[in-house]
Amino acid sequence: MYVVCKEHIEKALEEFVDELEEAPDVVDLKETEFSDWDPPAKCSYCEQHAEFLVV
Repeated sequence: MYVVCKEHIEKALEEFVDELEEAPDVVDLKETEFSDWDPPAKCSYCEQHAEFLVV
């Protein structure tokens, strides 16, 4: 699972496919709320605001 900014979405997609050899789901964090989990506020690769969840 990767929580990333718009700049790093491609990197997260590539790493996900390399590791799991299947296509991930991409969730827009602006449009989705989770009842039992708060996603990290920062990108997994940098300090920018996280916008997407790659699972």
